[in-house]
Amino acid sequence: MLNPKEKAYLKSLAHHIKPSFQIGKDGLNENMLNDVLNYLNKHEIIKISILQNSFVTADEAIEFFEEADIEFVQHIGRTLVLYKHSDNAKNPIVLPVKQ
Repeated sequence: MLNPKEKAYLKSLAHHIKPSFQIGKDGLNENMLNDVLNYLNKHEIIKISILQNSFVTADEAIEFFEEADIEFVQHIGRTLVLYKHSDNAKNPIVLPVKQ
């Protein structure tokens, strides 16, 4: 579970990145989850956009990814920011120290 300071730090990192995945009319499935997990294994943070033609709501997507132990950071409109720590990341994210 991320504390507010860690979430704020991750939000600042995610501000500059573009969405890497899109949830469309096919919705959420196992293939998408595997692709997102592979991406997070290399980058630790991801932005996902939910397209207008998707029947998936942001809350459903958040619940789907949290079941796979992916941390929810924020959602603005139809864009989600997710985080998962990885020991295999190219440039590992160092979260602020808890106080």
